[in-house]
Amino acid sequence: MLKFLLVMALFALVTYLLVRAIQRRGVLPAPRRQAPRPQPRIVAPDDDEEFLRDLERKRRHPEDPETS
Repeated sequence: MLKFLLVMALFALVTYLLVRAIQRRGVLPAPRRQAPRPQPRIVAPDDDEEFLRDLERKRRHPEDPETS
């Protein structure tokens, strides 16, 4: 059983080294890594013009039925 594991480990090592050598020569494309996704931009309420407009409307017209 030990000989079998030794042969398998040697086979895996040789295969790995062969693939790495082929990649370096440019025959096989190197694995591509995905670029990290940019974080979505969070807009604060004081930067949102529609929100500010609504606040101003509510401040000027407090008896507006939409505020109830």
